[in-house]
Amino acid sequence: MIPAIEEILVEAVEKISKSVVNIASVRMVHDQLFRVFPMQGVGSGVIINDDGYVLTNYHVIDDAERLRVTLSDGRVFNGKVVGVDPPTDLAVIKIETKEEIPVVKLGDSSKLKVGQIVLAVGNPFGLTGGPTVTSGIVSSLDRSIQTENGMLELIQTDAAINPGNSGGPLVNTAGEVIAINTANMPYAQGIGFAVPVNTAKEILNELIEKGRVRRPWIGITSMKVTRNLARYYRLPVNEGVIVVQIEPFSPADNADIRKGDIIEEIDENKVEEPSQISRHIHKKHVGDKVTLTINRNGRPIQVSLKLEENSILYHR
Repeated sequence: MIPAIEEILVEAVEKISKSVVNIASVRMVHDQLFRVFPMQGVGSGVIINDDGYVLTNYHVIDDAERLRVTLSDGRVFNGKVVGVDPPTDLAVIKIETKEEIPVVKLGDSSKLKVGQIVLAVGNPFGLTGGPTVTSGIVSSLDRSIQTENGMLELIQTDAAINPGNSGGPLVNTAGEVIAINTANMPYAQGIGFAVPVNTAKEILNELIEKGRVRRPWIGITSMKVTRNLARYYRLPVNEGVIVVQIEPFSPADNADIRKGDIIEEIDENKVEEPSQISRHIHKKHVGDKVTLTINRNGRPIQVSLKLEENSILYHR
């Protein structure tokens, strides 16, 4: 007889596994002699509705010339990219079929607790025989990870996430998707990350209908001011966020924000971490205005700027 907790986990796997797909991508790359040849990659995804839409990671399908989607029952379909959102590392692809396909249930990641049991489901290394399942717990919530596309808010788990797991679901014991596995740290043991499903739910309709998310931005790269940093560079304050780079023609550039400026507040909210600025901007819309309180060479000034769409994300 299976113990009660194991039976719960088995049922959760049965609910989710049929909806998890393998995504094989083909990219055309150049070697040192500028010869072009195809390179294949593997990832995972999860079917989110009867129309054949599949949620996965952006980096799984980025620059792919062709996509092949394989269901757990062996059916194979061509995949078409519908929408991408680099800042959240999420993408939606579509398979065309009139056949019945298994669909997942999306949960509520705001109800997650540290220590909660979770299951990572995916297709590591493109292995045949259906999805692979690993178990663990929620290690931490609201981890801020800096990527080339901005600050990414992630859930940390100790469930094993291997190459090919990217894009697959992180599932609770009810068999509901509560996050999308997105990365693992190459030099750390047992640390994986996933995008909260509520982040995906906020942008799914826009991705499907418009192919992208109109995201506002300021256009700066910044870092936290620490006491050691302030002492070494003789900064006028020991707290805040210092601007280290400004994108040309961005709202920050247009508002005459400069390298070395220290942002102390945004809309009268105290700023101690770059992620606080990212979170605040994430709640705004293109066209909104924000006010920054800046320390420039020991002198406090206020700068008002109008948020614009971060179109540079889609032209890299």
